[in-house]
Amino acid sequence: MEAKEGHDGSAATDSLEQVQDGDLEADDQDEVFNSKTMQDSFTAIDRQYAAQPDVPRRVHILGTGSIGKLVAHSLRGLPNPPPVTLLLHRKMLLRAWEAGKQEITMLDDGVEVKRSGFDVELMPLTRREHGVDLKDGQSSVYDFDTEAKPHEIAKQLSAEQAQQSNSPTPQPTDALSEDDAAPPSAEAAEPIHNLIVILKAPTTLSALRRLRPRLLPTSTICLLQNGMGVIDTLNTHLFPDPTQRPNYMQGIITHGVNVPPAKARIDPFYAVHAGHGTIALGLLPRDDLTPGTPRGAAKGEPENPDIWAPSSRYLLRTLTRAPVLCAVGFTPLELLQQQLEKLAVNSVLNPLTVLLDARNGSILYNFALTRTMRLLLAETSLILRSLPELRNLPNINARFSAARLETLVVSVANLTSDNISSMLADVRAGRQTEVEFINGYIVRRGEELGIKAVVNYAIMQVVLGKGMIGQRERREDVMFEKGMDPNAADL
Repeated sequence: MEAKEGHDGSAATDSLEQVQDGDLEADDQDEVFNSKTMQDSFTAIDRQYAAQPDVPRRVHILGTGSIGKLVAHSLRGLPNPPPVTLLLHRKMLLRAWEAGKQEITMLDDGVEVKRSGFDVELMPLTRREHGVDLKDGQSSVYDFDTEAKPHEIAKQLSAEQAQQSNSPTPQPTDALSEDDAAPPSAEAAEPIHNLIVILKAPTTLSALRRLRPRLLPTSTICLLQNGMGVIDTLNTHLFPDPTQRPNYMQGIITHGVNVPPAKARIDPFYAVHAGHGTIALGLLPRDDLTPGTPRGAAKGEPENPDIWAPSSRYLLRTLTRAPVLCAVGFTPLELLQQQLEKLAVNSVLNPLTVLLDARNGSILYNFALTRTMRLLLAETSLILRSLPELRNLPNINARFSAARLETLVVSVANLTSDNISSMLADVRAGRQTEVEFINGYIVRRGEELGIKAVVNYAIMQVVLGKGMIGQRERREDVMFEKGMDPNAADL
């Protein structure tokens, strides 16, 4: 009798648990139904500005130049600011940050505004030779005392690296030096969800190559730089698989920020906001997924009606709510047209000032230079008006006509007549220029359309040649005939 009562008690308990589980399941279904019903009732604008509670808030900034300091400084000035991590590419900057006050100072209208609360990370110090990544301090492929050629040594090193990566017990890596070895931090292995890249176009690929393992298909990369064609380069060399590519956002900056050389030697995290401008932002759609499929989602998951990835929406909203940046979001097509207008202006102003070694205003009121300008713009106008991306858009022929582009070039040259173009500053400093992403982009798009942009190609090669001369002079590699070396002592 007692056994029967115990059995009946356990059966009642089981039935009670089943009822409770059923109630919980019903509550979950009601919650999902109510959430879905609420989302379905939203308009497109409501869905765009709806809260995203599951999106990581941390923003990584790659590039601590003048514009990078402005963006980081502005984000930390927001109410409830997002966590900001500065990705430093040199040990000298890390030491200066640790030895200083660990803050960014921005001089605006004579008032210095200091902001702190930043996190910093030192990027992996690597270099690439013959397709293989070498760590800081590792011997070059040219330094091996063997009969093998450098590309053969690189192939052997690449095979060894692949074998070590598949090893269950990988060797520890050193990010600083052999003298002050330290294990890699946990932050250096965490995924990067929101990345703002403010680098020169030629250095973007090598910098992002070091961060490739931390970028996910759900991540968003915001590129704030001159030139075009960087995304094509990244997709070709870093993200060949379309389903594993991150989301892209591009921006056009008109702010004027500079770093006084005398102040840079004392505080490398100091900048002057000389001219207030705007930032035009635009999200790039992905063409690797079927309509309605969420970005980064695996096959078989339910469809998502959202157009943009959650990280893209979060980063766009974060930048646009910073009052100092004056950032505005545009549609992809409108942003593309603004980029092409700026590209046309830079394709004339930057290379001509490099060849003249003069300020922007030097190209004005000179008929010989005006002829050169018109030859460049005639090619550029024809190529831009023939782009398939702009086909069937109204007013394209008028917007990108050679006459209107010339008006834009003259207007910018007048407004910045006393300034030195960024390309001229790079050539004078012996740095790599962005000409291959400005004039070179026009040449490549012309080749795709069957148009030979010979003037743009010629001026691009001359700028590259002048840059090589400057780099050789800085390395003291210029050959002198006997008796003509100005540095040689009189014998």
